[in-house]
Amino acid sequence: MVLLRHLLGDVLRRLRQRQGRTLREVSAEARVSLGYLSEVERGQKEASSELLSSICGALGVPLSQVLREVADQLALAELQEAALLSGSVPAESVSDGRLDIDQVPDRVPDVVDMVGV
Repeated sequence: MVLLRHLLGDVLRRLRQRQGRTLREVSAEARVSLGYLSEVERGQKEASSELLSSICGALGVPLSQVLREVADQLALAELQEAALLSGSVPAESVSDGRLDIDQVPDRVPDVVDMVGV
């Protein structure tokens, strides 16, 4: 079973690393302790909505973008899990249960970009 907090932590870490920022920088801007942010990124703590909003603000990324990416990763994990349970995918082909999330975009397009206005 994939835990939501693991996926969320992976997405947040990937965004931070893509920006070339340290835990210290983001934690200071988000006004959260470095240790707690580290635990959130490692999936050891579940962050409140207020904390997630603060972290996303520090990263300059909308919370909705992060949640969309987490939802996409969760859907993939559920499909993989269902395939494993049905026996259609050999267990060896799924490494550690973590998904590759290199596709997290650096920014969300503006609404104008999406509707072409």
